[in-house]
Amino acid sequence: MSTAFSEPTNSPSAAIPEAERSLDYRQLADAVLAGHAVTHAEALAILQSPNEDLLAVMDAAFRVRRAHFGLTVQLYFLMNAKSGLCPEDCNYCSQSKVSSAPVPKYNILQRDQLMAAAELAAQRQAKTYCLVISARGPNEREMKAVEEIVPEIKAKYGLDICACLGLLTAEQARRLKAAGVDRVNHNLNTSEDYYAKICTTHTHADRVQTLHHVRDAGLEICSGGIIGMGETHDDIISMAMQLRELKAESIPVNFLNSIDGTPLQQTTHLTPQDCLRALAMFRLVNPTSELRISGGRELHLRSLQPLGLYAANSMFVGDYLTTSGQPPEQDYQMIRDLGFEVTGGVRSDADTGTGRADVDSTSLPITPPALAPITLRGGCGGSSCGSGNCGGN
Repeated sequence: MSTAFSEPTNSPSAAIPEAERSLDYRQLADAVLAGHAVTHAEALAILQSPNEDLLAVMDAAFRVRRAHFGLTVQLYFLMNAKSGLCPEDCNYCSQSKVSSAPVPKYNILQRDQLMAAAELAAQRQAKTYCLVISARGPNEREMKAVEEIVPEIKAKYGLDICACLGLLTAEQARRLKAAGVDRVNHNLNTSEDYYAKICTTHTHADRVQTLHHVRDAGLEICSGGIIGMGETHDDIISMAMQLRELKAESIPVNFLNSIDGTPLQQTTHLTPQDCLRALAMFRLVNPTSELRISGGRELHLRSLQPLGLYAANSMFVGDYLTTSGQPPEQDYQMIRDLGFEVTGGVRSDADTGTGRADVDSTSLPITPPALAPITLRGGCGGSSCGSGNCGGN
C-alpha cells in the first residue's frame, strides 16, 4: 500500500521508483491539456513528490486550471437547513449518531430563515447556494420544503442551487430537477475499499447509485471527498479517478477537521504540502471539473491557503457546518492579492469597483434578529448527505 497521509514521511520521494521520481510535471500538464488521462502511477508520483518539487507540481496544476478556468474564482455559500438528528454512523461527522460533539439539533428551517441565508449568499458574491440537511435521505416534508423554496430563491436572487439531501431515489432526483435545482452534492468521501472503515449504515455503492440517479435526472453532479481519515494514497487516487469516470462537474476536496467527540478525533496528520499535492492531483486527474477547496482549508493549509487556488477554482465563503471559516473579507482579499477575480456571483467586481458586495458581509449578523435563534451557518452535509466532515465541509 502507498504511504498514508496519516503516516507522514520525511522523504516521500524515497518510496517512488526512479522512473516515477523523474516525472516532468510541466510535460504532464501539457499532456493533460492534449487529452491524456493521468495514470495511477503519475497520480501517485504527485502525491509522493518531495517538498522541493511543490512549486513545480503547483505550476503544472495551474497550467491546467488556467486553461479551463482562467484566473476566476467562484464562491459558494453553505446553508445548514437541518442540523443533527442523523441516524447514520459516519465516523468523521459531528452530527452522526455515534458522535458526542455538541452540535445544534433542529429540523428543516422555515422559509424566512432559508431566504435570509440566500440574501446573505448573494451579498457575499456567491454563485451557488448550497442547501443542506443532515439525514439518511429526505422525507416527504423536506422534499416539499425544498421544492417550494428553490424557485423563490432563484427568482429573487438569481443564485444557482446545489441540494445536499442524502441518499436519493430516482423519483426524488427528478423532482429536484423539476423544482429548479441545478446540481446535487453527494460525496464519495473516500475509496470503495476504505469506505467500510468510516461508515457501516450505508455503503459506497449506495452513494454511487444516488449519483447515477442524479445524472439520469439531468442534474449536475457535485461529489468529492475527505482527505486525512487514515486512508492511503491509493484510496485518494481511486476516489479521484472514480470521479473522473462519473464526469463530476464539481469536486469539493475536504481536509478532515477532526472534531472531539467523533470516532476520528485527533486522527489526522496532514501538512499544508500534503493538501496542496492532493489538490494538484485532483486537478490533473479531473482537468475540466470545477475543483473546490472545502472544509479544513484554514486549519490545514494555514498560511499556504493562497497556493490552493492555483489548482482549485472555487471555494466556500463564510462558515461551514459546525465550525467557523475565516471572515469573508479575508477570502476576498486573498483572491485580489493573487490577481484573481470573483466570477459568477450576483454581483461582480465591475458592479462595485472593490471586488466585494455593496454591503460589507463581515458586519452582517449570522442570525437575523427577527428569526429564531438558529445559527445561519453553512454546511455541505450531514453525516450521510455526501458532503464531507460535518465540521469542515
